[in-house]
Amino acid sequence: MAMIIDHPRQYQPGNLLDTLIVTLGLKNDAALSRTLAVGPAVLSKIRNGHMPVSAALLLRMHEETDISIQDLRRLMGDRRRNHRARGTAGPSWTIAYH
Repeated sequence: MAMIIDHPRQYQPGNLLDTLIVTLGLKNDAALSRTLAVGPAVLSKIRNGHMPVSAALLLRMHEETDISIQDLRRLMGDRRRNHRARGTAGPSWTIAYH
């Protein structure tokens, strides 16, 4: 059973990382980076808000913890119902009626 730390009201990726550390019984970000197979600098940038959590990393977090993607997103304060890739506001085509 995963231990869930309170869901923040604003974007706080550190809350997500702290929850993963507790859930996995790890000591620090370095241990978490080894578990997630990412460099410690990646987690540092995420924790400090200089890099977003990628979809691939979110999936890896889910695989390691069995916490749902939706709950992982909530843990970092992501309240959007859907996630869109950057730069995709919709279809790139238009319908012309003649």
